[in-house]
Amino acid sequence: MKSLCLIARTSDRLRFAAVALLSFALISGGLILQKIEHIDPCPMCIMQRYAFVIAGILALIAALHNRGSKIYATLLGLTSLVGLGIAARQSWLQWFPPKLAECGPDLDYMLNSFPLGRALPMIFQGSGDCSIVDWTFLGLSIANYSALAFTAVTVVAVSILLRGRCCCCR
Repeated sequence: MKSLCLIARTSDRLRFAAVALLSFALISGGLILQKIEHIDPCPMCIMQRYAFVIAGILALIAALHNRGSKIYATLLGLTSLVGLGIAARQSWLQWFPPKLAECGPDLDYMLNSFPLGRALPMIFQGSGDCSIVDWTFLGLSIANYSALAFTAVTVVAVSILLRGRCCCCR
């Protein structure tokens, strides 16, 4: 409870700045893993990156703008929930891989070969590549850490939306 109160007492501007920093750091980490460790992202990884980019940009604008915190927090919360859903689905695929692992086409091929209306469902279904765990740290995969990060961003967004309503902080 005290940690939630600490979050609630922090200024909105600082919370948004922390989310922007976290988002851009995670995107940078993903790019480092891709370029240095040669871990190619699957379609679900790409969609999580997009969610982190959107969250980071929203949080940065909110920190600089310093007005309309509730609107920015709502948009940030929705973005992080979408990212959390994608990361949770990928974690599920990694924990319970499909019996027939199909290595489907990559994201560029799908977007260039199919109309967006047909490509998006294929991206969210994932391919056999999305169930492969290429890297772990402390027993958790990249998708697991992504889910934890999106959860943290959601907590920050909710704490901004509920500012002043926390009964433990009064």
